[in-house]
Amino acid sequence: MKDVYITKLSVFLPNEPVSNDEMEDYLGFINGKKSKSKAIVLRSNKIEQRYYAMDKNGVPTHTNAELVATAIRKMITSDSEMKNVELLACGTATPDQLLPSHAVMVHGLLPESSDMEVISNSGSCCASMQAFRHAYLAIKAGDKNSAICSGSERVSTILRADNFEEEAKKLEEIDKNPYIAFEKDFLRWMLSDGAGVFLLENKKSENGLSLKVEWVDILSFANSLPTCMYMGAAKDSEGNLVGYQDMPWQKVVDESVMSIKQDVKLLGENIITKGFSSLRDLLIKKKVEVSEIDYFLPHLSSHFFQDKIYKELADNGIEIPYDKWFMNLKTCGNTGSGSIYIMLEDLYSSGKLKIGDKILLAVPESARFSFAFSLLTVC
Repeated sequence: MKDVYITKLSVFLPNEPVSNDEMEDYLGFINGKKSKSKAIVLRSNKIEQRYYAMDKNGVPTHTNAELVATAIRKMITSDSEMKNVELLACGTATPDQLLPSHAVMVHGLLPESSDMEVISNSGSCCASMQAFRHAYLAIKAGDKNSAICSGSERVSTILRADNFEEEAKKLEEIDKNPYIAFEKDFLRWMLSDGAGVFLLENKKSENGLSLKVEWVDILSFANSLPTCMYMGAAKDSEGNLVGYQDMPWQKVVDESVMSIKQDVKLLGENIITKGFSSLRDLLIKKKVEVSEIDYFLPHLSSHFFQDKIYKELADNGIEIPYDKWFMNLKTCGNTGSGSIYIMLEDLYSSGKLKIGDKILLAVPESARFSFAFSLLTVC
């Protein structure tokens, strides 16, 4: 089995940063009214700026595939190096279309690359970790020598107010509160756009530090927990998920079924306890002492969860002091599956890393509760 290294990292955050005060200039006002939940959500998540791949008129400036391709071109600048890449694995929750797949669209934007294997990983935040694991295993098995994996989202256009206007009008017509339910409005102030990419190889970089991938592990609790976050679907009276293909199209429009929704109560009850208690068992299985970890990179959707994660780790005997935590949620926003890539690149570029440091990545996904972890060693 081959050793696997992350030898290059790159990030692309589109356009200029958007402050909290500017958000509704981009996302708009539903039914012409300010959001009731915006201030509450921003106070809780503590995000101070984010990036949108659109202008204030809602006109897209980049597709999801373009975000990834731009990040790749920032990372690999020579055609000869690009032609050596043998695998492209891309993860996202927000592909530009249902077909063709996200990864082949990214590949189509890289004519200087070679014919290669591509794989698209769908889902939510763990989609990019699935792509990472696929690339890691392909190189470890000796099937590939080099691979690019990515995590990205272009969610801003989905959050635009005009996507909710029909629903707001219907609510007003039947004399109900025309404000969109919190499960939808909540996410408008949480999510943003961006892409991150890694180059994986079976040898260390000759220039600068590399990150040896010790392992990547992913665990789903969908067998025991219901759906929490979803898009292109709605829950029926019994809580079962019904996909948009099984609905009249008018219902899809009238109830903004294609928007992203989240059951906040279900999120709070499970997102911390399930994933971070399982981390204890994983570290035991992998024979990793928590004292060995120099940097802990947890993907947080909101700083609301920070203290709760710390307590859960401590309660499970795997307390990680805050001075070992590294996050950039406040300045880069919550870019879903792209967040862990953007976070790791930020740490890598910070100049803080030294040979021998161990980095633990942690990615919780609320869609139907999956969790991904990875251990890296700086070399």
